[in-house]
Amino acid sequence: MGTLAHERPGIPASPYRPLTSSDVRKISDAAFTVLEKCGMQVHSPTGFEAFKAAGADVDAESRVVRLPRSLVEDAISSNPSSITLYSRDGKCDAVLEENRVHYGTGGTAIYVLDPDTGERRPSTAEDVALNARMVDALENIHVFTINVFPNEIDNKDEIDTNRFFHSLDNTTKHVMGGIYSMAGCRKVVEMARMIAGGEEELRRKPFVSFITLIISPFKVDKDYGEMTCYLAREGLPVVVPTEPICGTTSPITLAGNVLTHVAETLAGVALVQCVNKGAPGSCGSVGSITDLKTMDHLGGPIERAIINAAVSQMAQHFRIPLYSTGGTSDAKEVDIQAAYESAMSSLLVAMSGANYIHDIAGLMEADLTVSYEKLVMDNEILGMCQRVLRGIEVNDDTLATDLIVEKGPGNDFLAEEHTVRHMRGEFFVPKLANRNKRQASDAAESALSRARRFVQEIRAAEHQSRLPAETRQSILNKYPEVRVWPQVKCADTTRK
Repeated sequence: MGTLAHERPGIPASPYRPLTSSDVRKISDAAFTVLEKCGMQVHSPTGFEAFKAAGADVDAESRVVRLPRSLVEDAISSNPSSITLYSRDGKCDAVLEENRVHYGTGGTAIYVLDPDTGERRPSTAEDVALNARMVDALENIHVFTINVFPNEIDNKDEIDTNRFFHSLDNTTKHVMGGIYSMAGCRKVVEMARMIAGGEEELRRKPFVSFITLIISPFKVDKDYGEMTCYLAREGLPVVVPTEPICGTTSPITLAGNVLTHVAETLAGVALVQCVNKGAPGSCGSVGSITDLKTMDHLGGPIERAIINAAVSQMAQHFRIPLYSTGGTSDAKEVDIQAAYESAMSSLLVAMSGANYIHDIAGLMEADLTVSYEKLVMDNEILGMCQRVLRGIEVNDDTLATDLIVEKGPGNDFLAEEHTVRHMRGEFFVPKLANRNKRQASDAAESALSRARRFVQEIRAAEHQSRLPAETRQSILNKYPEVRVWPQVKCADTTRK
């Protein structure tokens, strides 16, 4: 049986709109005003000069760059309105445009809940690989955004090669990741070129993309700025997200936070376009609110979803692809809190039409920890979200008017050909939820226990590399800092 209609990526959203049309215009105008009057502090030499050459008002001493409205509007018009995050096998391409929705992991958590003990421990490069294998097998997660940090790697310039290698080695889905050094970024680009078959091949169908960062409030730091400029010159997809937190790095109001989001990420897109007009830049929305008792960052509040849905509206207004956030939780274990916080925010942000929602699977504890079981459970939540986005298809066949008239009052439809034709594709069928009657033999089996069994099945399966053997060995020869382990099944390439 082929893919069901609600299982395909990129379903257009049925809109959830926290902003009115008037609100959108007001925030848009305010963002232009903020960038023109307040500006950005730009510590990247390349970025500073690119803004200056494009006509920005710059102050070399303070590093403040004020962006005229015309400059930002030109950047918006030159940035692609559609960006494809390609999968290597062509089976799960994510087309980011308009209100088409896709889901992925993310967060670069520094801990995992160990699948054997259930205890929290620092994440490792092996966790990068296992998460990639899990995502490769989960049908409702369309992109693997590298979601854990290899804590055992001390050299900053070796982090990126290890994270991206183990991701590309374990999934053919698109791989997106944050980057930690310019040296590492360059190595990853070269690694991807080796896999693609050359520079032009990679640029034509990029199966990797990169996340840099605007530092709230209104700051482009040297390292992230230089990496943004490098990736823009290379013509590779780069997300320039911003993470303002209500009451600390943005005004405490949701409206003030949304404005900060929009102004900062538009500045990031403007930077990309000032370096290389037409380069594929994406807006990014990651911020949240604070716990007013402690001023700690929170991952699971419903306001975070509302903020990201509002930024989604703004991105659609500007016709720029959006990297958004949803599905996160402040729970410390996979419990009821983890389920309801993740489900609520996932559905709201999906219904806003956010193009790519990262962090939406597996992440918990204020974005610090990944749970493998939650990754599987969130995949099921996302399947339900997909079914919601698909909506109700109304046509002569689905209405079945003639059949209703033919059957008449008092007759059932169970044995009808129409029922057989539609029964598999009309409903979302869960893999974890236990719908059996209490008297059934497996009545006591929970969704969580089924998720645990799925994790163990993936771990027990033969560990096959997703890279061609010769290419894999060439990468390992070129980058000896990549750490591998002997259980990977890849003839002639396994290296201890």
